[in-house]
Amino acid sequence: MAQPARAAPERCLAKFGELSANRQLYRSRKWGLKMAGKVEGKVAFITGAARGQGRSHAIKLAQEGADIIAVDVCKQLDGVEIAMSTPADLAETVRQVEKLGRRIIATEADVRDFDAMQAIVDDGVKELGRLDIVLANAALASAGRRLDRMDPKTWRDMIDVNLNGAWITARVSVPHLLAGGRGGSIVLTSSIGGLKGAQNIGNYIASKHGMIGLMRTLALELGEQNIRVNAICPSSVGSPMLLNEQTYRMFRPDLENPTIDDFAVASRMMHVLPIPYVEPVDISNAVLFLSSDDARYITGVALPVDGGAMLK
Repeated sequence: MAQPARAAPERCLAKFGELSANRQLYRSRKWGLKMAGKVEGKVAFITGAARGQGRSHAIKLAQEGADIIAVDVCKQLDGVEIAMSTPADLAETVRQVEKLGRRIIATEADVRDFDAMQAIVDDGVKELGRLDIVLANAALASAGRRLDRMDPKTWRDMIDVNLNGAWITARVSVPHLLAGGRGGSIVLTSSIGGLKGAQNIGNYIASKHGMIGLMRTLALELGEQNIRVNAICPSSVGSPMLLNEQTYRMFRPDLENPTIDDFAVASRMMHVLPIPYVEPVDISNAVLFLSSDDARYITGVALPVDGGAMLK
């Protein structure tokens, strides 16, 4: 008599694991239990955290169980035309993180100030107990000028904040990651402008290309200690750094007073998908992935979140 077919042991185990996971999910819903977040119990250091992508990252990681060390300059820097963050912006980030039941230590500081950054991380780790995730997100945006007509200060400020600031962020954080002995994740906010050139924003392009080199070198140097280093490369992101009159004029020099709708027409042409820009939460979702154990073997990667802009 023919014997009934039997599933392979590994298939049975996989099925058992699936049923167990489903049963656990059912129990958590039935009994009102909260399942652990993807970065539960970890601590993240985030620069440029007062608004835009930085605030979005802080909220996303807090939703998934992390406590936050946040820093932002919260003032207008000389020579920067686009409006920058304010103390009220940083206070709102604090409010939203605390609303989620997570701890946050927020400080106003310039990422170019090595001593200040060192003190912020040291004090934050002392209070929160550890450091696991580092997000070098602080940046300036370019006002739109050819390199041969650019003021030297405009060039230096961009390189100092975007590139040197990212190095300082890593420099003051890595000793704490090493001391923890648990590995960790560093994510640098580069750009599709770190992967290809563009006219009239050469200082921005140079700084973001430099961040890719910084990321790859850190990944090589820190991999043996299980510290992963990656870069996010967004297209245009719907944050205050993008959605302002200066940017609208840069994208639509053909119009005297372009609006956000005029800007969107030009910006949509950058993308394969029918969008003018991505949202901060789209970048935060990618940051969460790279910061979590879901990406435990991913390092040295420049990840575009760009609506297909790199295909053009």
